[in-house]
Amino acid sequence: MPTPDPSRRPPSPRPLDGVLVVALEQAVAAPYCSSRLADAGARVIKVERKEGDFARGYDRAVHGESSYWVWINRGKESIALDVKEPGDLALLRRMIARADVFLQNLAPGATERLGLGSAALRERHPRLVTCDISGYGDEGSQQGLKAYDLLVQAESGLVTVSGAPGRGVESLGRIGVSLCDISAGLNALVGIQQALLQRERTGRGSGVKVSLFGSAAELMSVPYLQTRYGGKAPERVGLKHPTIAPYGAFTCADGRDIVISIQNEREWRDFVRLVLRRPALLDDPRCAGNAARVAHRAFVDGVVAEVFGALASGEAIDRLTEAQTAYGNVNSVHDLVEHPQLRTRPMPVQGRTVELPASPWGVEWEPAAFAEAPALDAQGARIRAEFAAPAADG
Repeated sequence: MPTPDPSRRPPSPRPLDGVLVVALEQAVAAPYCSSRLADAGARVIKVERKEGDFARGYDRAVHGESSYWVWINRGKESIALDVKEPGDLALLRRMIARADVFLQNLAPGATERLGLGSAALRERHPRLVTCDISGYGDEGSQQGLKAYDLLVQAESGLVTVSGAPGRGVESLGRIGVSLCDISAGLNALVGIQQALLQRERTGRGSGVKVSLFGSAAELMSVPYLQTRYGGKAPERVGLKHPTIAPYGAFTCADGRDIVISIQNEREWRDFVRLVLRRPALLDDPRCAGNAARVAHRAFVDGVVAEVFGALASGEAIDRLTEAQTAYGNVNSVHDLVEHPQLRTRPMPVQGRTVELPASPWGVEWEPAAFAEAPALDAQGARIRAEFAAPAADG
């Protein structure tokens, strides 16, 4: 049986070595999940349509390749199939029969129409772990809606807790990364890993179901609870915190913006004494506890803005450091590229090396470099040979 190129493997064993994942995937959520499975050692066969995953064409920023493609398709093998063609569908069935995990995020009902519904697959292959990523789940009146990240940000209410104060859609803020897709991909990753652990105990696979809407709704738990049981939704406050004060961005005399955060009364007292140098605030009833400061946010933030506006950023940071007040700079993406805390890993792209943010979890099996994202159908011929139908008896 042909095996993956050993040069792509790091020297130390990884927890998912030997696990075969067949991913009938596109766009972001499922590819995010499967790329992290590949990082952990799984062999991931990405099944693409003949024209390729449309995420290949989102941009051409990385030496002619899509940023999305490079980010979430590393370390996979690609085969292009037309699953409506009987021969290709039969090949996909043979691949799934030998897989440990089948992951898909096609349109609602698509796999069932192909005869690849999760329940039916697990009935035929009891050790198989299946994972279905959908927009709105498989129940309810909206289960058939198309679901892209911004649509789900809007439908779940995420955009209504982001952005600037004001009324109307112009004040709302899209979260500037594909948060619903990423969250769904992470939830699928957790579910698949738990299902594989469960299989070690029971010998049987199980089904994992993840939706973008459910992932977004879980992220909205605090605003949901505040609204349902507190009677009031949090207001949009821009670069401030809706329930803590002072907690937000303030501009220094040299134009530099700094975000500060006060989490408890000890921090507030030190902040007043050493940063603001306004000791009278300690006895001001408008500042007596976080609830009072939030109720009088205009006054509190006004005082902080006045002090910061008279300080050069270096002096402000010196005072914040002395008081041990938590702070952060309002950085640009260019600043992130040069950030001293940014960990990166090299990755080959079109014969050149690019630096990609490293995995956020540091583990001993982390490779020194990320494996390349495959060209369309790059391993197609080899995979077709590996999973060819048995020759008919003569």
